[in-house]
Amino acid sequence: MDIAKNTSGNDASTESEGYAVLLRHGQTVWSETGQYTGRTDIPLTDQGREQAKEAGQRLAKAFPNGFDPDCIFSSPLQRARQTAELAGFPDSAPMDEILEWDYGPAEGHRPQDVVASLGREWKLWIDGPHALGIDELSGDRVVDLPSGSPVSVHVTQGESLDQVAARARGIVEWLEPLVCSGRHVLLVAHAHILRILTTQWLDLDPHKAQLFRMNTAHYGVLGIYQGKRVLRQWNV
Repeated sequence: MDIAKNTSGNDASTESEGYAVLLRHGQTVWSETGQYTGRTDIPLTDQGREQAKEAGQRLAKAFPNGFDPDCIFSSPLQRARQTAELAGFPDSAPMDEILEWDYGPAEGHRPQDVVASLGREWKLWIDGPHALGIDELSGDRVVDLPSGSPVSVHVTQGESLDQVAARARGIVEWLEPLVCSGRHVLLVAHAHILRILTTQWLDLDPHKAQLFRMNTAHYGVLGIYQGKRVLRQWNV
């Protein structure tokens, strides 16, 4: 349906014409296995490519007015760029601000493998990458994907949740005037940054992002209602 139309019985005149759609990229081999995939640049799987195409079809049906040509952005990582292109947006502009959370030493590992290697408890949302010593887990390395293609994994100290939230607040400051002025914005990026961005749009503690599950190649919609930033749809 066209989300600009009001189906709830409320006064649609108090809802802005503008909206921002947050689209997560399609499946990768690491999203399938649950490995932390921050800045490592890996491609979509075949299934991920199909998911991206299907997402494009859903977007075309849900948003017949489309998106403003100068308001279509993607993370510069190839899994997001491929998703944007396959969804029907080959000219998306790269936006560094919507890069995924930098997981630091956890990059490329599954949560349970991090804990097993450390021999102690560690949780991303509570402890963050900075609680991991740069040498506690494997550092920079080249790993082979199931396809046989090598991929470089670069390990940094990572970002704290507060740092990612601050980055997201900068996006909100840029995004809100666009939505208020009636622009139609598309951001194609990654699960954690989009979830954290949503909490900052809603003025929530960034830890609440854990509660916003977002499947691969699914999207959420941000808008303005009665002068307030709201969440119009999620995980569609």
